[in-house]
Amino acid sequence: MGRVTERRKVIRIRDGAVSTRPDTLVAEEPLEIRLNGKPLAITMRTPGDDFALAAGFLVSEGVLAEQSDLQNIVYCAGATVDGSNTYNVVDVRTAPGVKIPDITLERNVYTTSSCGLCGKASLDAVRTTARWPISDTPPVRVDPELLASLPDRLRAAQRVFDRTGGLHAAALFSGEGELLDIREDVGRHNAVDKLVGRALQSGGLPLSQAILLVSGRASFELAQKAVMAGIPVLAAVSAPSSLAVDLAAETGLTLVGFLRGRSMNVYAGEERVALRAASAQG
Repeated sequence: MGRVTERRKVIRIRDGAVSTRPDTLVAEEPLEIRLNGKPLAITMRTPGDDFALAAGFLVSEGVLAEQSDLQNIVYCAGATVDGSNTYNVVDVRTAPGVKIPDITLERNVYTTSSCGLCGKASLDAVRTTARWPISDTPPVRVDPELLASLPDRLRAAQRVFDRTGGLHAAALFSGEGELLDIREDVGRHNAVDKLVGRALQSGGLPLSQAILLVSGRASFELAQKAVMAGIPVLAAVSAPSSLAVDLAAETGLTLVGFLRGRSMNVYAGEERVALRAASAQG
């Protein structure tokens, strides 16, 4: 199976001095996801947690919602001409009776490219297919001081990033700030899928009391994945996209961006953030 990191020789230039040294790089390989034997999507990912990634991807597509919806996931043998297993193709088998929505390969190519789908149709699709409307979840109140502490905790838990500097991360925290799970991947969307997939496999969906923190920006696709998993709070260390803000406002998702130090912007769902306490401290 592919490794999470690989070593490559590089030429290093420092202050005019040239030397040769090995460097540790994050591995990136394609993963083809098949659904009941039929090719569905291809994503570039860091090997590891592939079954969780595939399960989480299908949660965001509205195929899986409960542990019982999933029959099994296997690597496909004979994925190459000589019949060897590359561990880069997985087949997800749904349980009998699970209804498969109309998903086209064209749609999923867009979804896995980290840009998501565009326009009002995308917002309508997520709103109508979400199994657990966020507005119906038990109330969650988050203190700004707690939110401010999460990026440092995320960074401290990134083991592979320390060796490569080339990975994104996504983490789930409880409302009290307890780190519940963290995944790393070359793509933020894959890291989130791995978190959601692991929750599905353990019977932990919906994640109605969790805070999702992502490194980098918050795209429409990441907001979509949060909504489909029933996550009420999405925070990012960088900017959200306009469509992510629109989706958050449509679905009741609390969306926080530019979470750096004690500063942050709340773009939607401010009712879950203890703003009065923050104002009093300021």
